Amino acid sequence: MRAIVIHAAKDLRIEQRPEEVPGPGQVRLRLATGGVCGSDLHYYNHGGFGAVRLKEPMILGHEVSAYVEDPGTSGLTHGQLVAVSPSRPCSTCKFCLEGLPNQCLNMRFYGSAMPYPHIQGAFREVLIADAAQCVDATGLTPGEAAMAEPLAVTLHATSRAGQMLGKRVLVTGCGPIGTLAILAACRAGAAEIVATDLSDFTLSLARKVGADRTINMATTPDAMAAYASDKGHFDVLYECSGAAPALAAGIAALRPRGIILQLGLGGDMTLPMMAITAKELDLRGSFRFHAEFATGVALMQNRLIDVTPLITHTIPLDRAEDAFQLASDRSRAMKAQIVFA
Repeated sequence: MRAIVIHAAKDLRIEQRPEEVPGPGQVRLRLATGGVCGSDLHYYNHGGFGAVRLKEPMILGHEVSAYVEDPGTSGLTHGQLVAVSPSRPCSTCKFCLEGLPNQCLNMRFYGSAMPYPHIQGAFREVLIADAAQCVDATGLTPGEAAMAEPLAVTLHATSRAGQMLGKRVLVTGCGPIGTLAILAACRAGAAEIVATDLSDFTLSLARKVGADRTINMATTPDAMAAYASDKGHFDVLYECSGAAPALAAGIAALRPRGIILQLGLGGDMTLPMMAITAKELDLRGSFRFHAEFATGVALMQNRLIDVTPLITHTIPLDRAEDAFQLASDRSRAMKAQIVFA
């Protein structure tokens, strides 16, 4: 089978890899579509992120949908479209037993160089997966089904915020995660959503999916100042850029006892602790997801969330590197997907 393998920064190859054999409780899948994620881009452009570096060739990818080829005893059917969750907790460590599977000590998350040997990813023509990873995606396109993973990230963050009904929300960073956060906040009942970014292209999509106002911080850097008056305006901040200036501006615009949801992973940064303390702000990290994956699929199936505006490019497997280059260009791409079948 063919697989998309990263060897080092800018060294992406389509290679032949041996097919695996399903074990007990597993199914054989023929990959349909895979979305290029921000972490895939970090491996492609930089060979890793922060302290996480490539130490061996690794198959990329964790945003995928697939068709069932061999369902085994899973109850799935041949030819069925499924969204495949990359979250594979062990179910036996202390955090899994405490109901925190996204914090699993033995997590095997597709396409991750955090452990060594690396966890190989899902960008391969034939994928062997646990039946429990497969969520029926009947009624969706393969592209929509492959969006379940990034959508689940934002649904998990939204659950971390608590009550959202009637809240005023600021989203900093309008890549796929920030734009999906707008969709999640809208669905959860936010009364007002303002989004900031440095790209007019991404901000246009933010408006399309529900942002009430968008601000280009590159061309209008002072536009947030009005929201910082009288101790702030917003109740909830989705910080999706991982950039210290965006976080600082967001904190200034939060009302007392506002909630910061930190999703962006841009490395360690200096925080305005005086403002966080004086305004009694809650800083809440949000990392990955688990149960929210199936919830995201259901929301899309019931047409309660529409992710299709985010899918800007669909590229065949033979031109996989084109997808990575497009996804790296935020002036013209939001979500680039690769078609495997």
